[in-house]
Amino acid sequence: MIVLHRQVALFLGGLITVFLLTNMAYASNQKPAGPQVIPIALIGGTIHTVTGDIIENGTILFEKGKIVGLGLTVEIPENALRISVEGKHIYPGLIAAHSIIGLTEIGAVRATRDNAEIGDITPSVRTPAAVNPESEYFPVTRANGILVALSTPSGGLIAGQSGLIMMDGWTWEEMTLKSPVAMHIYWPSYRIRTFPGADSEEDQIKQRDKQLKKLRDAFQAARAYKTAKEAEGQSNIPYHDSDLSWEAMIPVINKDIPVLVHASDIKQIQAAIDWAIDEEVRMVLVGGTDAWRVTDRLKKYDIPVIIGGVLRLPGRRWEDFDTPFTNAFKLYQAGVRFCISDGGGGSNERNLPYHAATAAAYGLPKDEALKSVTIYPAEILGVADQIGSLEENKDATLIVTDGDPLEIRTHVELAFIQGRPVDLSSKHTDLYDKYLERLDQVKN
Repeated sequence: MIVLHRQVALFLGGLITVFLLTNMAYASNQKPAGPQVIPIALIGGTIHTVTGDIIENGTILFEKGKIVGLGLTVEIPENALRISVEGKHIYPGLIAAHSIIGLTEIGAVRATRDNAEIGDITPSVRTPAAVNPESEYFPVTRANGILVALSTPSGGLIAGQSGLIMMDGWTWEEMTLKSPVAMHIYWPSYRIRTFPGADSEEDQIKQRDKQLKKLRDAFQAARAYKTAKEAEGQSNIPYHDSDLSWEAMIPVINKDIPVLVHASDIKQIQAAIDWAIDEEVRMVLVGGTDAWRVTDRLKKYDIPVIIGGVLRLPGRRWEDFDTPFTNAFKLYQAGVRFCISDGGGGSNERNLPYHAATAAAYGLPKDEALKSVTIYPAEILGVADQIGSLEENKDATLIVTDGDPLEIRTHVELAFIQGRPVDLSSKHTDLYDKYLERLDQVKN
């Protein structure tokens, strides 16, 4: 009887072991790679530099996270890892210029939403510090070629500072490419709400004017603080207590970083432009549903636009169905600098390439569509010397695909962030493998 119990125990133990090992194979196990330690050469692929000519059957060499050579004849060190990518395409990693990825996980669970701070004036907020490196959205997004995203605060009036986040790393410090990138302002709505229970038109206008006054007062206070801090220590001038909120505003006032103004309607955009001129700050328009209506002013004052999504409905019932699809093309025709985002979501950030593809289907030249998610966001966000194109001395942040990354059928086969190989498995691929195994079991 004792022997039987032992046999049963061994049998059950074996089953449990097999079960655990099998399920571990399906578990999400993406481990961030360490810094690049040996040179890597991608040989035989088609190199899409974005800013230069396409190089057929070329080689790209990167070392210590930087591109050190690319072209038809590249001298490869003996200790380099050589990877044949013949028949494949090499592109710079795509850039999401407006996102809350890593800041929110499940919209219905308050504890997982860290994208918005309490209060109207919170310029000292820094979004990179709130990024969750363990978010399931990072593996899913980078598997589709998006390797860098602008982590954007939301809510309030002056929402805080954004930072550029790389899609791989153990901590938010490791993942941060640049911070701060910009200060974010959410412009009050100019639309009068008429649904049942809405405030009166007069009250809505008063509330809007109150918000605008609060914005002007904040910048006035920040300028006064800057003046006081610059003067402290001089004869008979006392030291001024530090204030983190106004300290965060000084780079904006000095034009070291731009203000990303979130506005969609034409009245919002016009008012925001007037305000930026009066305050003498560098403005970037985010959203810009009606940007195509004010291209003359956007071009005159060199105000770039981060289009808040292409795959969306028109802003008004009477507008043509393709109004959001043609926005990018109209900005391009007018000579306005722009880039394309997916609208700022986290879970759907992986669909960024298809927003650019839709713009291409509605008039935007194909090469411009690619630039709108690579070099153009890099230029607008001040990191064109690091990412956005394939050039020597830039970061080796790139993808290897079996086709055009803007096409849905294309697969990203390899990805590197600053020379580090990136794990392209994700929750999606885990589930694919899991249920593929089920089909195999049924067949057998």
